[in-house]
Amino acid sequence: MGAGPASAENSMEARLARVESDVAHLVTDMADVKADVRSLRDRTDDGFGKLNGRIDGLNEKVDGGIKSLNDKIDGGISKLNDKIDASTGKLNDKIDASTGKLNDKIDSSAGELSDKIDSSAGKLNDEIDGLNDKVDTKLQTLQDSLVATRESFSESLSAAKVWALVLYIALAAGMFGTMARGFGWI
Repeated sequence: MGAGPASAENSMEARLARVESDVAHLVTDMADVKADVRSLRDRTDDGFGKLNGRIDGLNEKVDGGIKSLNDKIDGGISKLNDKIDASTGKLNDKIDASTGKLNDKIDSSAGELSDKIDSSAGKLNDEIDGLNDKVDTKLQTLQDSLVATRESFSESLSAAKVWALVLYIALAAGMFGTMARGFGWI
């Protein structure tokens, strides 16, 4: 008579004790999972911070290269202008000195000398125009190259973002699968 109800009561208490133990274990596991998720979030935030720093450094390097190239081009144009001015000054000085000494010879060959000067000026103008065209072509090529490099870098960065997002989703799916398995949902 005493064995039946006491046995059922002991069995019920044992079950409750086991459920309480399982619940305590689940609470401990969830605390560990929360800590792991926080740690993972901190590491990914640090990783994105480093990636942004590298991107900023690359942008500064590209901008510095463009500035340096612009400075070189400006310096080259300035040197060419100085050479042209110096050549023109020298020519004018020679012509002025010769005019006083050789006035009679210049009068007889004025047409010939005028043609030579016009020819030289035309050649110099043609050479200057050719150099300006070359500089413009090189500058355009460099700009096109920089645009292509930036586009390529943007595409790579976009692909990295997609990859990171897929990794986060896979990590979350794995974690939820592990939790579901642990809770006995699947």
